[in-house]
Amino acid sequence: MEVQFIKVNPLTRVVLDEEVGKSPREIPLQLIVSVGEKDGQPVAPGRAALDTPLRRRDSVTSLTWSLAKDAADLAQTRALARALDVDLTLHAPYYVDFFGSQEARARSLRQIQWSTVLAHGLGAPLTVTHLGFYGGGPRADSVQDLTNIAADLSAWMKEFSHGAVRLAVEPSGHPDVFGSREEVLELAHRVKGIVPVLNLPHLAARERTNFEDAAQLLPVVEEFVRASGGELYLNFSGVEFYGPGEFRLTPIKRGHVRFDPLAEILADRDYNVTVISSSPLLEHDAMYMKLLYERALGRRWAKRHAPPAKAEAKAPAKPSRPSRPAGAKARSASTPSPRPARSHARRAR
Repeated sequence: MEVQFIKVNPLTRVVLDEEVGKSPREIPLQLIVSVGEKDGQPVAPGRAALDTPLRRRDSVTSLTWSLAKDAADLAQTRALARALDVDLTLHAPYYVDFFGSQEARARSLRQIQWSTVLAHGLGAPLTVTHLGFYGGGPRADSVQDLTNIAADLSAWMKEFSHGAVRLAVEPSGHPDVFGSREEVLELAHRVKGIVPVLNLPHLAARERTNFEDAAQLLPVVEEFVRASGGELYLNFSGVEFYGPGEFRLTPIKRGHVRFDPLAEILADRDYNVTVISSSPLLEHDAMYMKLLYERALGRRWAKRHAPPAKAEAKAPAKPSRPSRPAGAKARSASTPSPRPARSHARRAR
């Protein structure tokens, strides 16, 4: 399950008297994600600061989020997911802009960092995001700048979580936003630790293809598997195209891309794969994809375990007739057998 951390409501304030001496994770009804000096400005989260008792001169940044109201809620959700055998990941806020104002750039960095704090609290191994619009200059320069930003974020995440949370970058369905197939795969190749996300509806809209059959889709899947080190993390939903890019995500049955070819590929190969429903009908289409995948598995099982073909049935051989003594005449089936001869000997008088 991919947790959607879409809307961010941060509040930076000074530490209250009753909070002095307590760890930020112990403050009830406060989801504190960073601690800094008392200047009113949010700072980058630090794991040591979140584990250190608060001082009177500190300021804290807390978030209002519907899933959790404090660190205890995160821990409870983490324990519940483990008990139910549910793997969690977290998607960072969708609005990202690294080439706007300095304020927009700082906010985008902080949102991904705050998402990592929440992901670590949930026990989620991935923070999923995209990298926003290209800058106003040459596209190659924008790609290089975003590569550097992603490298810095990945290094920070490794230090903060001790390697427990990694940065996952997905493609975009809009040509003005970083995230073509080649850009995402090259980013994963150049920056160690980044996980490329195979978001098929976004790629389908960007490349103007429906991925109609497994033969067309398989090379794409193999590229992402190799770039991910053998694993595969993908999103799926229906999608509608309009103009040069993606118009909107739709339920699977209404979109331009079918799940059946992907189910066939996943059933025929032993990938370590996570499939996320990003459909407007989240739970319904998740179960629908599970149904299609199980059907594909059933077809594969039937094919691999089919009984051997039976030999063609032959007409039964006619029984051989016993040999006749020399001089015997052949008799037709309709000729009755001769009766034994009667004795005509006369009685003695």
